Amino acid sequence: MHVHLVFVTKYRRGVFDDEMLTRCEKIMRKVCEDFEAELKEFNGERDHVHLLINYPPKIAVSKLVNSLKGVSARRIRQEFTGRINRAIMHGHLWSPSYFSASCGGAPLAIVRQYIEQQKRPL
Repeated sequence: MHVHLVFVTKYRRGVFDDEMLTRCEKIMRKVCEDFEAELKEFNGERDHVHLLINYPPKIAVSKLVNSLKGVSARRIRQEFTGRINRAIMHGHLWSPSYFSASCGGAPLAIVRQYIEQQKRPL
């Protein structure tokens, strides 16, 4: 099964740069591996990230999302403390909400292309 996920930063603050997004991708790849899932595509902009994940049907998307957001927030806040604190996000990286869409109907190539075309900050 495939799912397209979008996570936005708290208050849509533009905190990400290329270095932070690269680290976030590595963290999220590891979380997916722990769930026996595969992060097929990752990209983002200053205030949000897109993920395309192939996951087994035994995994609840909500549990995967909870782990992805929790682990990434903890690690990103630890490693980039000054940049996150300056954004005045009250100790949070992610907004509590998220977007999730199954990708069974759309060809995966189209979803991957959409994610690749995000305007990643330099």
